[in-house]
Amino acid sequence: MARKVVGGLIQCANPINDEGASVAAVAQAMLDKHVPLIEEAAKKGVQILCLQEIFNGPYFCPSQDPRWCDIAEEIPNGPTCRVMAELAKKHAMAIVVPIYERVKVAGVYYNSAAVFDADGSYLGTYRKNHIPHTNQFWEKYFFKPGNLGYPVFETRYGTIGVYICYDRHFPEGARLLGLHGAEIVFNPSATVAGLSEYLWKLEQPAHAVANGYFLGAINRVGTEAPWNIGEFYGQSYFVNPRGQFLAEGSRDRDEVVVAEMDLDLIEEVRRVWQFYRDRRPDTYGDMIEQLP
Repeated sequence: MARKVVGGLIQCANPINDEGASVAAVAQAMLDKHVPLIEEAAKKGVQILCLQEIFNGPYFCPSQDPRWCDIAEEIPNGPTCRVMAELAKKHAMAIVVPIYERVKVAGVYYNSAAVFDADGSYLGTYRKNHIPHTNQFWEKYFFKPGNLGYPVFETRYGTIGVYICYDRHFPEGARLLGLHGAEIVFNPSATVAGLSEYLWKLEQPAHAVANGYFLGAINRVGTEAPWNIGEFYGQSYFVNPRGQFLAEGSRDRDEVVVAEMDLDLIEEVRRVWQFYRDRRPDTYGDMIEQLP
């Protein structure tokens, strides 16, 4: 019997583009906006859902304003996480919750994704490993690089992995997620039009093909003041292990992107393209060296 799973991705815009608004007000507005979209996903039969990067806030990393640290919370017992756990249980839906994580050591924060299973239980966390730092994106001002490796999470419906935004440019972690057993990899992002847009539909289908798994890529929509770094161009999508697009969102609308995935296709594809069998890890030693 085919192992078919219905996956969902939520892309949406920040409803408060007012630099004078409080952090708490923006966070609550984003949460309030997502809850009906999660309800919509449930009505469409979604079994595994992923939200966008730092889903309950703006993408604040073009700034160096420390007040945005106030949006962070502990995982899994922070208030937003508790709401998501209840929604997961209510709808018998596994939910990947990308969130700004605060740990008990003062001043230490991560760009993370908490994973809740369909009964509301907490399965674990992925912390973004690759942290960019440029004149436009001051992520290292806010985030410590991840220290949990590349875990996978066995949900009721399938085994999933998470890769966050800038991570997608690095094939090494994408490969490790597959080797660890991921059947579906989610990449929640906050990506604006410009330098990397042409890569949006190249890199992640390539990861799906190279590793023989399904992949869901999530992006925001709209623009965000006061930074105005560009248009978040949406176009969230699912691809299968052959790199074929299963579903794709619009460029500019809040929406739930839904696709049915037959997980048996993974074995079928890997029997044809034996990329894992034909690996030569004995020749890859330089990959873990700090070469120029």
